[in-house]
Formats: sequence, C-alpha cells, structure tokens
Amino acid sequence: MAGPMIDDAPKEPVVADETPLLPVPPRRLGTWAKENLFGSVKDTILTIVFGAILGWFTWKAITYAFFNARWEVIFDGPLHVYMVGGRFGDTGLEFANVWGAIFLVAAAGGWVGGLSVRAGAVPNWKRSLKIAAPALLGVGAVLAMTRTITPTLLVLATFAIGYATRWVVPRLPHGVARRSGWILTVLTVASFLVLTGGDPGNINRFGGLLLTVVVSAGGIVLSFPIGVVMALARRSSFPLIRPIAVGYIELIRGVPLITLLFMGQFALGFLFPPGMNAPGPIPRAIIVITLFTAAYVAEVVRGGLQSVPKGQTEAGQAVGLSPLKITRLIVLPQALRNSIPALIGQFISLLKDTSLLVVIGIQDLLGITEVVLGQLQFRSQGYQPETFAFVGLIYWVITFTMSRASQRLETRLGVGTR
Repeated sequence: MAGPMIDDAPKEPVVADETPLLPVPPRRLGTWAKENLFGSVKDTILTIVFGAILGWFTWKAITYAFFNARWEVIFDGPLHVYMVGGRFGDTGLEFANVWGAIFLVAAAGGWVGGLSVRAGAVPNWKRSLKIAAPALLGVGAVLAMTRTITPTLLVLATFAIGYATRWVVPRLPHGVARRSGWILTVLTVASFLVLTGGDPGNINRFGGLLLTVVVSAGGIVLSFPIGVVMALARRSSFPLIRPIAVGYIELIRGVPLITLLFMGQFALGFLFPPGMNAPGPIPRAIIVITLFTAAYVAEVVRGGLQSVPKGQTEAGQAVGLSPLKITRLIVLPQALRNSIPALIGQFISLLKDTSLLVVIGIQDLLGITEVVLGQLQFRSQGYQPETFAFVGLIYWVITFTMSRASQRLETRLGVGTR
C-alpha cells in the first residue's frame, strides 16, 4: 500500500508585497456630489426636488430676517425684559448680582475643564469651538441687539474667568484638586446666593431667560439623584422599597406635566405642616418639574442597569465586595455611561417643558413675550413673529449646545463603541 505523498520539492519563500502604499488623494466636492447626490436617476431627481425646497425655505428665511422683520421689538428697550423679566426691579437686586452669579458659574465650568486637562485630556480647541459654535452664535446675536459695549465687555470677562480657572486648575497642588467636589459645591451655592441676594424668595420675581435657566438647572440637578435612587429602589429585592418606587414612577408617568403643574400650584401647599410658609409659585414649579423628570430619569437609569452584564456583579462578588460597593463602583458607573444619550435627551425635554409655566401664569422666556407685546409702543402691531423667532433662537441655542456637548461626552466615553 502506497504511503502518503510527501512533497519534498523546496518551496519558494513567500515574499511580502513591499510596494509602498500610495497616499489616498483627497476627495473633491464635485466627486463627492457625483457619488452621493447624482449617482443615479432617482438620486438626481430627489436631489433637485429637496434642493429646491431647501433653497426656497432658505431664501424666505434670509429675506425675512434681513429685510422684512421689524427687530425694533428687540432692539428698542425690552431686551433686558427678555433676559430677567419684568419684575426683576421689584427684588431690589441689581444686574451686578446676575453677572456675579454668571462669573461664579464660569469659574465652575473652567474648574471642570481644568480637571479634564489634569486627568490627561489633550485640549482640542478646534473641536471645542465646533461644540460652542451655537452658543457663540446666540450670544453674538443678543449682543448685536444691545446699545452699549458694557454687555460685550462683561461677556468677554466671563470667558476670561472660565479660561483662567481652566489654566490654573492643572497647576494646583494635589491636595487642593482632591477637594474639587467641595469647591464646585461652594461655587454653585455662592452663585445662587449672589443671584438671589441671600433671599431665595426673590426667585418668585424672576422672569424671562433667567427664570428658564434657574428652573431648568434646578430641575436637572435635583431630579438626577432622585431618579438614580428610584432606579436602584425599583431593582431592590427589599419587599417594601420596590413597591414604593414602582408606585411613584408609574403614578408620575401616568399624569401629564401640565396637570401636575396645576396640582402643584393649588394642592402642594396642603402637604406642608400648619404654621409653615408654603413656597412661592416658582419653587412649587421647580418641585413639580423635579418630581416629574425624576420618574423618567429613573426609567432611563433602570434601562442602563439592565444593560450591565450579570458577570460584572459576579466578578465583584468573587473578589469579596459588598453589594453596596458592587453597585457603587462597578454597576452604577457602567449603567450611567450607557444611559448618557437618553439622559441628555430627557434633560433637553425638561428645558423645553419649562415653556408650560406660562399656562400657570409664570413669566418664563416664552411667557415674557406677552409682557413685551403688551407694552404701549408694541401693542396690537403684529410683532408676534419677531418675538417668537427671537425666543425660538434662544431655545435652539441652548438645546443644540447641550446636544453637541453630549455627543462629545459620548465620544470620550466610547458609548456605543465598546
């Protein structure tokens, strides 16, 4: 029987292809358009149709914004009313309080940026400028409507304080940087005290953009920890905690926000003990918006908790960690990282929901338009398109900036890629 054939012939050595790779030529705009917009007859028809529609809307928008709109409803006086409301003068505060609070917030933002640099992040000014472009556009549009150079100088001072803080933080001693949580808390509390002049009741006389920012920031800061606790409570095995969390979440999610706002204004005072002063209308609105958003945040975080593989918990148990440490150090950070896109979407929705405050008589950014249009020089003259376009621009700038910042955070944390 013949054995297996063995090829004893010497094999030729495999020679790697050492041909140098040629650099990929940059794609020209014409090539890109031919491949993506006019690649076929169908693509060509769709490009022409939607291009004509987009061009028509763009032309009408430019014509309206630069030739037909009567921007004197913004230029001639009431710009400060859009910013702080019509009753800000009743507080006894000055605009210096508002700018002082903005400076402290800028320092807090610069501190956070400095911590990022201290952790090893390489500053990318080009990318940062792209993210900040909508905010810079909005600030530039507002400053273009001012009559003096003072607001422009104050805005430049705000950027200078933020940049200076960002430059200083990486150079601080390690002991100071370790207390960043306390320092940021102090800056936040100090900005609130400066803004209100030490009297929280002054919030009830805020209006316009200032009120929208205060309500939104308060709702975001307060609803996040409540939502996280509720999400953990809903997954708890303790027989009393879980039903309470489920009942709270399902009750809040089953009622429209506008209904809760009315209940907050008329029924929330009965929950306070006799002899205790019930909060004013704006703190009540903040409480309601916080409770409403916390229910949705809880569901978002619960989805993030469920996305963490069970093996992560088992690995923590294998090294002897307690259930609390497993949740705090392993499960919750991964859950929050996975929940970032949905959380940012929920916070953007919160910001836009503040426009419902006008229904209960609170003059937020949208509600302040009624005050401006009611002034004698603008009454019954059809200035509604200009005022609502200006308010819409401010809403878009804030929400789009939040969205871009979220995208950058997702990229840095690798959300969806690992």
